[in-house]
Amino acid sequence: MSALPPSVVELEFARRYDQEHARVCLQPQPRGLAGRLAFWRVEQLVRNALKVAGEPGLLLDVACGVGRFWPVLAEHGNRVILASDPSQDMLDHARTHHPAHLLERIKTFQSSAFTIGLSANAVDSMICMQLFQHIASPEHRLAMLGEFHRVSRDTVIVAVRLASRFQRRPSAAQGAMPTPLESKAVVEAEFRQAGFSLLSHQDFFPACARMRVYVLRKTG
Repeated sequence: MSALPPSVVELEFARRYDQEHARVCLQPQPRGLAGRLAFWRVEQLVRNALKVAGEPGLLLDVACGVGRFWPVLAEHGNRVILASDPSQDMLDHARTHHPAHLLERIKTFQSSAFTIGLSANAVDSMICMQLFQHIASPEHRLAMLGEFHRVSRDTVIVAVRLASRFQRRPSAAQGAMPTPLESKAVVEAEFRQAGFSLLSHQDFFPACARMRVYVLRKTG
């Protein structure tokens, strides 16, 4: 399992998104009560999504970064976990964040999220919790969804950041924030265009979707 030669879309993605991807994946686990509660909530969303997806036995964590969700993914004792990231340095760094008994459960490999180094229908399910929500271009989102459709046999779990009427513009002190999609209608139409049906969705805050986690199923 290895990275495939980059396509034109991947090269454009690398130019526009690599810096943001590295910033997100290298940020430390949140500190303080609010940060811990937020991270607990996201872990809860992942657990619920895995249940909806049927507790897949062979799972791929796409653009895994430092493996923030590996402990949750490994809670199912019989699950085989693959994890890919475009950066080998990031994968090497991830090994410093987790105990040996967990790392024994994870098979990592360097690969783009646009051209994953696996065969068609290689895994039962895929999860992408960090990278997809940072992609502003519809073309790039559809390209990534198309690759997810190729590699997954059944389901895909993906986090998106949706526009909200309660959303505030970030201050200069907050720095760059993920670009929200225009609406849930936009992203759900893209899911259907890529060949998925919607099994479920969960909002980070119910009725105020700062972030939403979808479970998708292949339809063809």
